[in-house]
Amino acid sequence: MSSVTDERTPVDVAVGVLVERDADGQEGRFLLTSRPEGKVYAGYWEFPGGKIERGETVHDALARELHEELGISIGESHPWQELMMDYPHARVRLHFCKVYDWSGTFEMRERQSMAWESLPVLRRPVLPGTIPVLQWFAEERGHQGPTHSG
Repeated sequence: MSSVTDERTPVDVAVGVLVERDADGQEGRFLLTSRPEGKVYAGYWEFPGGKIERGETVHDALARELHEELGISIGESHPWQELMMDYPHARVRLHFCKVYDWSGTFEMRERQSMAWESLPVLRRPVLPGTIPVLQWFAEERGHQGPTHSG
């Protein structure tokens, strides 16, 4: 059995789109985090998440990653969109899930930053795999104009 990985084989990643809702259930701001120093695309803004380990469901991976990175526990996650991205360092299949229910205090355990944003996103630069998500939000919310700066 070879330890060499085919670079075209996608890595499955669970991504949490944490969204605030008002009393009427209308979606509001969403959480972005910066990629920490030492990681590819350090300083770029993205939705938090991470690799799905063998035997994990998307929800299990998302719950584990958000606890490891942000110190929170999530309730139900709602599968939303999937996206294949080819980055110079890897091909990733992103499984985006909306999350409306979480508990705990946010702790930036990887020394990353966090920001609650709305459209257009003011933080920059935005990770390429995040841009389609902002476009999906724009379509859902009837947002006209740019989805992010830069």
